[in-house]
This record gives sequence, structure tokens and C-alpha cells, in this order.
Amino acid sequence: MTKQEITSLLRTRGIQPTQQRIAVLDYLQTHRTHPTADTLYRALVEEFPTFSRTTVYNTARTLAKAGLIRVITIDAEEQRFDAGMEQHGHFRCTDCGSIFDFPISQQAMQNLSPASYTPVTMEVYATGVCPHCQQQ
Repeated sequence: MTKQEITSLLRTRGIQPTQQRIAVLDYLQTHRTHPTADTLYRALVEEFPTFSRTTVYNTARTLAKAGLIRVITIDAEEQRFDAGMEQHGHFRCTDCGSIFDFPISQQAMQNLSPASYTPVTMEVYATGVCPHCQQQ
């Protein structure tokens, strides 16, 4: 997505397209690594020296409230952010700490929900060892 498209998207959600909001959303859409606010800050501060950690965190919260990103709380120690808004789960490797997406079908969501309930979204978190770490 181009920065012009991001600007338009922000406006359609009623959000003023500031430099910070455009930069954070662009980074999250380009880097699907589920970064923390601190990781976002370190990645953006060289290009945008006026950014602070608080600015990055508040920007991510604004984007999450607008439904443009999701907050991942797979780890009690830190929040991470994800621009992937399609339904999916997250797997956190206990060895390397990386977080990976995996698909969750509507049928799987229905199977995991109580009888007679219709799930719309579901946060599914799993932990274990990723294939890369298993080989080491």
C-alpha cells in the first residue's frame, strides 16, 4: 500500500493522517513481524527523529481503535502489533520469541465456540517451538 493509499484509508476511518500515523501503519504493513512499540520506535526514529516511544505507542493504539491494526497480547510482558486484519491465529516460539501467523477457518472458529454461538472474531494464541529452532 502506498503512503497516498494509507492517507486515504486513514481519512475514511475519520483519522487525521499525521506523519506518525502514516509511518507506523506503513511499517506494520511492510514488516509483518509483529513488532513491539519499542521495535517500531527504533525502526522509525532515524527517519523521524521527532518521534518518541510514547508517540509510537499512542499512534498504535489509535490505529487499533480504528480497526486498522490489532494488538497482540500473546506475551504478558509486552504488546505487539499486527496489520494483518484477516482472521488468523498467532504462534509464539518459546525459543526465539518470534511470532508467526497461522490460518483459522470459520469452521474451526465455530468448533471452538460454545454451541449455539456464532463467532465473528477469535484471538487464538499458541506457544511452542518453531521449525527453525527445532532444527538447531
